[in-house]
Amino acid sequence: MSFTIYPAIDLKGGQVVRLAEGDMRRATVYADDPAAQARRFHADGATALHVVDLDGAFAGSGVNSAAVAGVIAAFPGRVQIGGGIRSRADIDRWLALGVARVVMGTAALDDPDLVRAASAAAPGRIIVAVDAKDGMVATRGWASVSTVAVADLARRFEDAGVAAVLFTDVGRDGLLKGVNVAATAALAAGCSLPVIASGGVAGAADITALREHANIEGVIVGRAIYDGRLTLPDALRLAGESLAPATATA
Repeated sequence: MSFTIYPAIDLKGGQVVRLAEGDMRRATVYADDPAAQARRFHADGATALHVVDLDGAFAGSGVNSAAVAGVIAAFPGRVQIGGGIRSRADIDRWLALGVARVVMGTAALDDPDLVRAASAAAPGRIIVAVDAKDGMVATRGWASVSTVAVADLARRFEDAGVAAVLFTDVGRDGLLKGVNVAATAALAAGCSLPVIASGGVAGAADITALREHANIEGVIVGRAIYDGRLTLPDALRLAGESLAPATATA
């Protein structure tokens, strides 16, 4: 299985930010122009992006839609989008705009039939986000914690045509503590769906450690790149990715 680096563009009020532990009050602003940030990531070799409408995750519908559309138009690679996507109309709208994959978190717990129907209509283009606080699934922008275990939720969609499971350890997200490799690997081993890691990536060691485990498709990297602890080209090389044409031919 190939291993993909997904640079993160998290949107709050139209700006590119990173949160600490999913707390909207603890946001650091890194850029005012999301489309320009997407172009920079492509210039550095990225072939895929992970975009989150943070305001939408709390509101339950798209809030930063114009900014997301700008990112999609600016980035020639694959874009996956999450945050407040809880209806078939939302899913169809993003797919029609050219998003490669739609990420669904709260809906996976609250409306699994919606996720199944969307996956049947668009096989391989729906990702189930499994966000964890102390091993339990967190929803609604991580503001609510359920009584459902992470692995149990992931396994519910093994036969649904879902592309992958996106696993985030909320307690590490945005803190540069290092990704929770053990929990990510355990989920990957206990579920037939490919797993994308997220939350707390601090540097090169995290990427190297994740690559040692089967069934982990890639990792989302945010603050480590924005803060300069890890360059995107170095991350891509560690992942064994071929750089985007703009960089590979430079």
